[in-house]
Amino acid sequence: MDLDPEGIFRDDSDEDDDNVQEREANKDMVVYLVDASPKMFTAATTQADEKQETHFHTIVNCITQSLKTQIIGRSYDEVAICFFNTKEKKNLQDLAGVYVYNVGDRDPLDRPTAKLIKDFSCIEDSFTSSIGSRYGITAGSRENTLYNALWVAQALLRKGSVKTVSKRILIFTNEDDPFGAITGAVKTDMIRTTIQRAKDAQDLGLSIELLPLSRPDEEFNMSLFYADLIGLDGDEITEYLPSAGEKLEDMADQLRKRMMKKRRVKTLSFAITNDVCIEVNTYALTRPTTPGTITWLDSVSNIPLKTERSFICNDTGALLQDPQMRFQMYNDTVVKFSVRELSEVKRVSSHHLRLLGFKPLDCLKDYHNLRPSTFIYPSDEHIFGSTRVFVALHSSMLRLGRFALAFYGNPTRPQLVALVAQEEVTSSTGQVEPPGMHMIYLPYSDDIRYPEEVHVTSEGAPRATDEQIKKASNLLKRIDLKKFSVCQFANPALQRHYGILEALALGEDEMPDIKDETLPDEQGLARPGVVKAIDEFKASVYGENYDQEEAEAAAAKASRGDTSKKRKALADAASLKSAAYDWAELADNGKLKDMTVVELKSYLTAHDLPVSGKKEALISRILTHLGK
Repeated sequence: MDLDPEGIFRDDSDEDDDNVQEREANKDMVVYLVDASPKMFTAATTQADEKQETHFHTIVNCITQSLKTQIIGRSYDEVAICFFNTKEKKNLQDLAGVYVYNVGDRDPLDRPTAKLIKDFSCIEDSFTSSIGSRYGITAGSRENTLYNALWVAQALLRKGSVKTVSKRILIFTNEDDPFGAITGAVKTDMIRTTIQRAKDAQDLGLSIELLPLSRPDEEFNMSLFYADLIGLDGDEITEYLPSAGEKLEDMADQLRKRMMKKRRVKTLSFAITNDVCIEVNTYALTRPTTPGTITWLDSVSNIPLKTERSFICNDTGALLQDPQMRFQMYNDTVVKFSVRELSEVKRVSSHHLRLLGFKPLDCLKDYHNLRPSTFIYPSDEHIFGSTRVFVALHSSMLRLGRFALAFYGNPTRPQLVALVAQEEVTSSTGQVEPPGMHMIYLPYSDDIRYPEEVHVTSEGAPRATDEQIKKASNLLKRIDLKKFSVCQFANPALQRHYGILEALALGEDEMPDIKDETLPDEQGLARPGVVKAIDEFKASVYGENYDQEEAEAAAAKASRGDTSKKRKALADAASLKSAAYDWAELADNGKLKDMTVVELKSYLTAHDLPVSGKKEALISRILTHLGK
């Protein structure tokens, strides 16, 4: 059996760390628990000039947008939509006041589909007639609809292991006290059993989150019940408290942020010293978004095809397993390696991330960041005490103004990285920037170019004057974007691509309007201060009469273009006229002298020959060209 020695040092098991679309490991299962009580259908705004929208309408729109995003970026995640405080009931446990929404042949907890998104976006039109709304827990009733909803959600999330699947329950409500209508021992018992049901779900690895919405007349009070339900205390409650005067669209943005949970890319072992090793999780931050990969389908059944690789023996044609031995030719000798031996040969470090030392932050330059960085955060899941060691290292780096130099990478691509500590940033609405470290991938020596060296010794290189530099600086100050972020602008080509796919999948008649946010701000550039700065800079570089000279040059160019077009038209007409005669036969029979001068010139023009002279000169020129 012949083996290809070219790929001997290629490790098929290594992950491609250079792929900017870093793979996210965990699958996400989410159950949306939506309160359907009559309070959710009251107007969410009190101002007369604002559009009257209900909290239920806001939740439906937010979940719809979340499903659209999910079906593009994380299509293998699974979701379920469940209403509680409903008149009708639909669940496997046959519990009152809980309605699990679904469409077609889809399982209650399954991947989002185009039909689910299309039907759910229009649920408000038929909700009252098909599902119905009722008040929650009322006096004299032992039915605890919130308890039932948590039970149903837990049952929906029973499949899958919590080690490989992230399971979440998202509760949407504007009622901060679901037990407000009852009192005494009955209320105490209901609160105790509901909180115990939530704790039981959390003990099984389920995460419970709340999306509170404040009504216009009162602010949502977490301390009444839901803080105990989801296990919050102290400062953690403030991030769940929306402002009572918050606009509806701002509340929708907050819901989208809470829905889109940041998932870890991978878990790394971080060696501080030979004896101290901690565990950290990595998260991909800003990454360029690209269209989804092409999926090959069977031409008959339309089922996705699966690609398999097989090894076949050249001698016998037998199907083999992945070869356990590889070889490399060395000095006309076959040197055999096992897969394990190759792994040991290529191993540079026993850990994914190893600390090498510290350097001042001034040594880290902007041009050292050649690719998007990765955010790292400690984890005590497998190595207890990792957070404590990480916090000590993090605080010391911030205090001393240092960054950590570390080794990172797999055996196929070892690389130096810079770990830059980031301090936590908070605002009135909660955490803005988390504490942690940014892992910046440092370049190799040949990754850095020095284009300025080309012009350092060149005497003919153009140099800007002080006046030109001053005008350019003034222009940049005028058109500088305040608080600029690359996240503010969407890729218009990508938005149109997914907009077309969405319209086709949902059966919409019209394509969505895509706003190109990368186009210049014509209104902003037309401001008097900006126009003046542009004119001054242009005058300092090109001169005062540049516009007039440019207009004259354009006019001259247009004139030359018209002349060339006329000349080409005449040549085409001459070629067409000349093609009507057999010039070789006319020359052999001596009939060229019988033709007119205009006809003779048509031949000369068609073949790009001079047309000056008398008739005899024209005939002689034609005979010479024909070789007669």
